Amino acid sequence: MADLQQQFEAAQRAAQNLRNKPDNETLLELYSYFKQATEGDVAGSQPGPFDFVARAKYDAWQARQGMSQDVAMKGYVKLVAHLQSLENDD
Repeated sequence: MADLQQQFEAAQRAAQNLRNKPDNETLLELYSYFKQATEGDVAGSQPGPFDFVARAKYDAWQARQGMSQDVAMKGYVKLVAHLQSLENDD
């Protein structure tokens, strides 16, 4: 577990230092993995339909409902590694 936690923390730092900002869909994917990994299942009520950003974030996180925190950490680490590899291909 400690090794996964260290990988997750390193991926967080790496995500903040990406040269190219990911598209919105990828940002939502990162967000949902991060929230599931750090807080577990989504809590609270779904934002209203006109709060587009908050609603998209909530829905993305809710899609991870039931995913273990370890699996979410692994997904986050894998996605950041993929984004880094895309930058290295440039």
